[in-house]
Amino acid sequence: MNIENQIITTVLEGVQVLFGQEVPEKMVQLQKTKREFEGSLTLVVFPFVKMAKKKPEEVADMLGQYLVEHCEAVAAYNVVKGFLNLVIAQKAWLNLLTEMDADAHYGEKQASKDSPLVMIEYSSPNTNKPLHLGHVRNNLLGWSLAKIMEANGNQVVKTNIVNDRGIHICKSMLAWLKWGNGETPESSGKKGDHLIGDYYVAFDKHYREEVKQLTAQYMAEGMGEEDAEKKAKEEAPLIKEAHEMLVKWEQNDSEVRGLWKKMNDWVYAGFDETYKALGVGFDKIYYESDTYLKGKAKVEEGLEKGLFFRKDDNSVWADLTDEGLDQKLLLRSDGTSVYMTQDIGTAEMRFKDYPIDKMIYVVGNEQNYHFQVLSILLDRLGFRWGKELVHFSYGMVELPNGKMKSREGTVVDADDLVAEMVSDARKTSEELGKFDDMSEEERSEIARIVGMGALKYFILKVDARKNMLFNPEESIDFNGNTGPFIQYTHARIRSILRKAGETTATISNTSSEDLLNQKEIDLIQKMSEYAAVVAQAGKDYSPSGIANYCYELTKEFNQFYHDFSILKEENEDKKAVRLMLARNVAKTIKNGMALLGIEVPERM
Repeated sequence: MNIENQIITTVLEGVQVLFGQEVPEKMVQLQKTKREFEGSLTLVVFPFVKMAKKKPEEVADMLGQYLVEHCEAVAAYNVVKGFLNLVIAQKAWLNLLTEMDADAHYGEKQASKDSPLVMIEYSSPNTNKPLHLGHVRNNLLGWSLAKIMEANGNQVVKTNIVNDRGIHICKSMLAWLKWGNGETPESSGKKGDHLIGDYYVAFDKHYREEVKQLTAQYMAEGMGEEDAEKKAKEEAPLIKEAHEMLVKWEQNDSEVRGLWKKMNDWVYAGFDETYKALGVGFDKIYYESDTYLKGKAKVEEGLEKGLFFRKDDNSVWADLTDEGLDQKLLLRSDGTSVYMTQDIGTAEMRFKDYPIDKMIYVVGNEQNYHFQVLSILLDRLGFRWGKELVHFSYGMVELPNGKMKSREGTVVDADDLVAEMVSDARKTSEELGKFDDMSEEERSEIARIVGMGALKYFILKVDARKNMLFNPEESIDFNGNTGPFIQYTHARIRSILRKAGETTATISNTSSEDLLNQKEIDLIQKMSEYAAVVAQAGKDYSPSGIANYCYELTKEFNQFYHDFSILKEENEDKKAVRLMLARNVAKTIKNGMALLGIEVPERM
C-alpha cells in the first residue's frame, strides 16, 4: 500500500474512533504540502469540523496525534489553521523507493483481455498530396494518446481512415496522364506522395489558366465578371475531364481503377516512410473507397426505419432540430455520399471488426460541429459508443515566417520538417561538443533521436486545444522546457550508472534515520506522483500533462545533482540510495517520454 493510501485508511479509522462517524473515502483530501511549511502531505480537516463539533485546529491536532500513533508512514505533524501538515517517516519513503525500483513500469497499468477496448483514429490523409505540418501534430497527438490510454490499462486499437477517392484524387491522376510521360517514383527519384502532390499542383496551375482565359472570353461576350468566372470554373475542359474520370471510377472502369491503384500505391509507400520517421503506426487502416458504400447502405437503412427523411429532390437528410441543431444532408439528390455518410460507413465497418467500448477521433477543431452531429447520428443508428464518442479536438500549428521553406510556399511539408529537425539537432550537438568520441553511426542516430525528440516534445507540451507556433530553433535548446534538455538528463544519469558499474544497488536494512535529505525526499515524492499524472492524462486526453511532468521531474533531479554527489558519496548506504534514486528517475523519464512517442538516448 502506498503512503497516501496508508494515510487515507488511517484517517478513515481515526474519524470513526475520534468522532464516532463513518465517512466516505472522498472526504479525505490530501495534497502536497506548500514549500513554506514542514511536511510532505497535507490533510484538509474542514470536512470533519461539523461532525467533531470542535475548532479546525483541535480537529487537526486530534487527527495528527492519531496518525502518528497508528500509521507507520507518519513521523510527525504540524497544524496551520484548518490544515494538518504531515511529516512522512524516512522508512516509508525508502520502502516506496524500493517498491518503485521493483516495478519496471511503476505507475502504469497493464491491460487484460477483459479491459475496455479504445479505438483511436488519427492521421486521415488524402492520397493527392504528402503529409504536412498539421498532419505532424495530428499523428503525434494520436500516437501519444494511444500510449497514454494503454498506460491506463485499456486495450487500444490505433486506426487510420485514408481519403483515397473523390474529385481531388482524379485531378492528380488526370494531370499525370497529360503531363507525366510515364514518370514514376523510381525514375524521378521522388517519394511517391511528393510525386503525386506535384501533379495535383500541376492540375491546379493549368486549371486556373483555363479559368482565366474562359472568364475573359465570357466577359468579352458581355457577362459580368462574377458570373463569367463561375461559368468558367464549371466549363473549363480540365475540370470536366476530371468529373468524367470520377464517373468512370464510380462505374468501376478497369483502366481508371488500375491507374488509381498504381498511383495510390506510390502514395502509400511515401506515407509509410514519413510515418516511420515520425515513429507512428496503425493496427488497422480503413479506406473511404471501401466505406462510402457501407455508409450509403446504413443511411438507406435509417431511412426505412424513419430515422431520416427524403426531400422532393431525392436527397436524404437527418432532422436534428430537436437537438438544437439544423438539418444535415446525408445523401445528395444524385445518390452520392458526403463526408458524414462515409464516417457512418467507417463506423459500421469498425464496429463489426472490433468490440469498441470507446471511440476517439483525433481531428482538428474546425470539425467540432461535424463530430457533434456524427455522435447524434451514430447513437440513433444503434452504435453503443455513439453518444459518448470523443472528438479529440486540437488547434492549428504554424511556423514563424521564413523559418523553414515549404514545397508549395503555403504548406510546410512533413518530410522537410523532419529532415531539418534532424539536421539542426546534429549541428547543435556538434557545436556543444555532445558528439565527442562517437562513431559516425552513433552521431547519426543521436541526431535523429534528439531532432525528433525536440519536434515531438515542443508540439506535445502545449495544450492540444490551443493553436500553437512551432519554433524549430527554440525546440532544440539543451536548456529549459525542451525535449533535448530531458533527453540529456537521462543520458547523464545513465552515464553515472555506467561509472558505478551498472550497479543494482539495494538499500541495506541498517537504520534508515537521516539517510535521506529533503531534496531526495522531494524526488521520491515527485516520482510517486507519476501514477496520478498518467491517470489524469488519460482522463483529460492530455499528452501535455505527461510532457510537463517529465520536465518538472528532470528539473528536480538536476537541482539535486547540483547540490549532492552520487559517485563520490562516502557513506555506502547513502550512495546506494542515490544510485537507486538516479536509476528510478531515469526509468520514470524514459517511461514518461515513451508515452509521448519520444526516445531517450543512453549517451549524448
